[in-house]
Amino acid sequence: QVHLVESGGRLVQPGDSLTLSCAAAGLPFSDYGVAWFRQPPGKEREFVAGLTKNGEEKEYTDSVKGRFTISRENAQNMVYLHVNSLKLEDTAVYYCAARQTSGSLVFRGTIYYNYWGQGTQVTVST
Repeated sequence: QVHLVESGGRLVQPGDSLTLSCAAAGLPFSDYGVAWFRQPPGKEREFVAGLTKNGEEKEYTDSVKGRFTISRENAQNMVYLHVNSLKLEDTAVYYCAARQTSGSLVFRGTIYYNYWGQGTQVTVST
């Protein structure tokens, strides 16, 4: 199986930027589509960004388009989420997720992902 560990979350102010990292153990990593989800306080987990196994396609939820960028470095078994212009409503626990696939499609539903990290907290506050 794939083991995922997120890092990089911290307390930031509105307008700040940061990079979240997801380290994956499990080969071949390039066989896995990856995604970032987030769970705001008191709300359900929601899709943020997804990336196909070899980077063919990227998808973002509307609220983060133009501000967040997902990327991966398969040779290093790493997934990143670069976040810019953070807003108060971006506060959430951010999770890295992966699914083994032979295809090249991004899936936005949690049910499609079999492997999850434990999350990293991003708090945007004044």
